Amino acid sequence: MVSATGEARAVHLATEAVELVDAGHREAASRNLREALSIAPDHPDVKAAFLKIQHEEENGHPLLELCRRYTARKDETAGKEAAAYLRTDGLKPPENVALESLKLLLAQRPHALSEAQDEVISGLVRQNASVRQFFSTQLQVSVTTFFDEIYPRGDGAAVCLDTVVLDPSVWPAEDTRAHCESELFQLFLAKLMESGHDLDGRALKGITRLLAVDADRLQHLVDDESFEVILMSLDNRLPLELRSQATLATAKYLEVAKEPGEKLFSKLILSMVGKGRHDDFIVAFSAVTAVFPVAPAATANLCLSGEFMEALGPMASRETKSKKLETSFLEMLNAACISKPCREAISKQFSEWLSHTLTNGSDECSELAAVILAKLRASETDQSAGANGQAQVEGDEVFELIQRFKGLMSDPKAEKVSHAVEGLAYSSVKPSTKQQLGEDPTFLRDLVTVIKKRAGDSSVLYGGLMVVLNLTTFLPNLSEEQKKMSQLKDYADASTGKARAAPDIRDQDEAVIARCCALIDAGIMTLLVECGKITLPSIQDLTSKIMLALARNQKSRGTLAQQGAVKLLLSLAIPKQGSSGPIVNETTQTASHALARILISVDPSHVFPTSGFPQITTAVRPLLALLSSPETPSFSADQPRDLLPVFESLLALTNLASSPDESAAELIVRQGWSAVEDLLLSGNARVQRAACELVCNLMTCESGVVQFADGSKRAAQRLHILLALTDADDVPTRLAAGGALAMLTEYDAAIAAVLDRPRGVDLLLGLCQEDDDGLVHRGTACLRNLTCAASGDIGARAKAAVRAAGGIEILTACLKKTSNPAVLQAGVEALKPLVEQ
Repeated sequence: MVSATGEARAVHLATEAVELVDAGHREAASRNLREALSIAPDHPDVKAAFLKIQHEEENGHPLLELCRRYTARKDETAGKEAAAYLRTDGLKPPENVALESLKLLLAQRPHALSEAQDEVISGLVRQNASVRQFFSTQLQVSVTTFFDEIYPRGDGAAVCLDTVVLDPSVWPAEDTRAHCESELFQLFLAKLMESGHDLDGRALKGITRLLAVDADRLQHLVDDESFEVILMSLDNRLPLELRSQATLATAKYLEVAKEPGEKLFSKLILSMVGKGRHDDFIVAFSAVTAVFPVAPAATANLCLSGEFMEALGPMASRETKSKKLETSFLEMLNAACISKPCREAISKQFSEWLSHTLTNGSDECSELAAVILAKLRASETDQSAGANGQAQVEGDEVFELIQRFKGLMSDPKAEKVSHAVEGLAYSSVKPSTKQQLGEDPTFLRDLVTVIKKRAGDSSVLYGGLMVVLNLTTFLPNLSEEQKKMSQLKDYADASTGKARAAPDIRDQDEAVIARCCALIDAGIMTLLVECGKITLPSIQDLTSKIMLALARNQKSRGTLAQQGAVKLLLSLAIPKQGSSGPIVNETTQTASHALARILISVDPSHVFPTSGFPQITTAVRPLLALLSSPETPSFSADQPRDLLPVFESLLALTNLASSPDESAAELIVRQGWSAVEDLLLSGNARVQRAACELVCNLMTCESGVVQFADGSKRAAQRLHILLALTDADDVPTRLAAGGALAMLTEYDAAIAAVLDRPRGVDLLLGLCQEDDDGLVHRGTACLRNLTCAASGDIGARAKAAVRAAGGIEILTACLKKTSNPAVLQAGVEALKPLVEQ
């Protein structure tokens, strides 16, 4: 929103612009108008000034004047002014002006103008349909000629060629567009294959953009020679921007070319390594490293082939070789560890060499060797030290690797901290490593500090959060059915001599909770709050899972809430809006579950202020989302639905419903009543109890009472369910049902529903005969309402029904055996009308 001062300045600038145009100072007028539009583009006076100047200067338009000066006098300032004009929101030039400006630029040889021409051409294509149409027309005349005209003018201008051939609105027919697109793609490939030029990045951008949109139609144009040149652009000695473009192009081609593309990739890589030259090895290793994450199956098959492994043999020798070659080889092995068969092959063939490199290699090679060894050891079974000689050696090696990684984390000058983080991410899946890291508060503080400082490095951020997740991961919750199935499998395995090892004590709840507490003490919440501002789905997913684990311990929930956990989880739990509505995914579900855990244990008034943010109602929707069964259930008889999120969400909603602010309770009823009502009939006793306790708390708001006491048949049926729950086996469920009825029976409609149920009064009298004071109090309160609160015909019916069911005797006996003042008061008040009558 623009301030009054800003609007006043914008109007002043616009007025001055009109005066400057009248005086013939068009450049100054253009500058003033651009600034006015940047401040208040929608202000009526600013719009009027723009239209007036535009109308008066069709032939002497400021953009056209700037382009004339730029092309005729080589005025660099004018070129920059023209580019700035096209960047300003609201300053779209007339179509005839835009086209004339473009022609002025193209009338000059590409190298006769500065780099500013690139931005001006890009802006004209972006803003004006007439310019895009001109591009299309010229391409239809001759793709090669127009390509040679535009390509040398800059990256942006070259991208404009892609933009136009991918825009069907400026082509007379699809066949024509497709033909020009194919020719343009081949021209980009040809540019990439030219020797001695330095515009590979420009050509790769064109290739990548066209493949990304239309790879199915263009992939047949990629032959052996052109694909080899793309792979050569993956050379890790080249700039990152160039390699990124080459990676995207390779990934898209392999995606659509499928098996033929994978065979071509393997053929070209084997040809490179077969030459046995250092440069060819570096290019091949770089290509495999880049492609492994995007096509792991195909790349793994290549790496495991006998021909490839044989070519790698000399790499394991300890003879002096190029440091760059050794680094490239190690980076490839590191990438290959994503595949289990590759890990096994690397361990078998290169373990000894990796251990040697760890202690004798250069800093970077040593760190890479440490990461690879950590990945290899992490995939092996965690064995007790001393079980055998090999286990002892590997245990010592893992301990030394972890110590090495921890040292790098504490070194502020360490440049390759990403290697340490990656190694720890893999190593920390093992219980022994979790214990080693979790019991070191200095390391945990260093870890939090490093991730915060290097949050801009996605590999450090993701890897660091993976370490935290591994340290905080609990063993899965098993249902009773799953526990029985697990026992049966254990019996079966024991009979065949394949008994499974019991879960490591270092993965048991007590050990994980201790690590969670240590991370909280190390300041992990400050990091997670920052991570909540990052929109990357992978980071949000890890953040929500870590928060769910941290919230497991009831004693930590208050601390987490004080440190911003509720606001963080609300931002992660509220579904983002998609084209077809809110997007509910695993991240939002996990964050909602973590939110539920915290809201079970904190006073709502401490988290949700009466005025300000967050409002208590913002927590209701994500909690209600946990109650409903997924639209596409993934559970079965062997894998039943996990009811823990449902149970904990009900507890959290019950806590919110107890708040003096009734807006939460009203929203729960309005949006979640159907799910809550269904859960009153749950076959799980704990879920049923929690649902009943929530219903009891909802009786404090008008919307909740209406569900049972509006006199309708459906309301009466609901009340009958509550009456039935007063006779449940679970005492807390009976207490909740009795509490709800004690409030509902203040209304005649609810009393009528009790009287209409054959055993309604008997169930309430049954509460009065319990040994639990809480149940007796609820029963006497209900009966007091029946005998005192009801009026007219319903009141008479109620008294008669209580008397007929032996109410006088039962209440008298109840009063004789209790000393609870609340029970005595309610009982006397309930009995008095019966005795007097």
